[in-house]
Amino acid sequence: VQLQASGGGLVQAGDSLRLSCSTSGFTLNDYAVGWFRRAPGWGREGVSCISSTDSGTYYLDSVKGRFTISRDYAKNTVYLQMNNLEPEDTAVYSCAVRARDLCSNYDYTYDWWGQGTKVTVSS
Repeated sequence: VQLQASGGGLVQAGDSLRLSCSTSGFTLNDYAVGWFRRAPGWGREGVSCISSTDSGTYYLDSVKGRFTISRDYAKNTVYLQMNNLEPEDTAVYSCAVRARDLCSNYDYTYDWWGQGTKVTVSS
């Protein structure tokens, strides 16, 4: 399974970005997909997750109300819409797939990982 995260960039505080997680030869729609980030000098933390049926989502407290996770079934892609970005959101963001249908914010519960995309938010 090869996952590809894209959409990162350098933005100013208050701006928005949309990250995409896509794959080929694998159906994301059947599994829970999570977004994680690792800021410089910090460990990896779970940012958001969406269950396979979209019935369950998870958001890190610090991003609630600003970030939205969603799926495009036709494009086999999961998005993370990030609004009102803050300098504290600066990190490398990665998507991961869990071979289960339920969400988890624990990285060790995920089975496949993609390369990250860097998000830098300037103040």
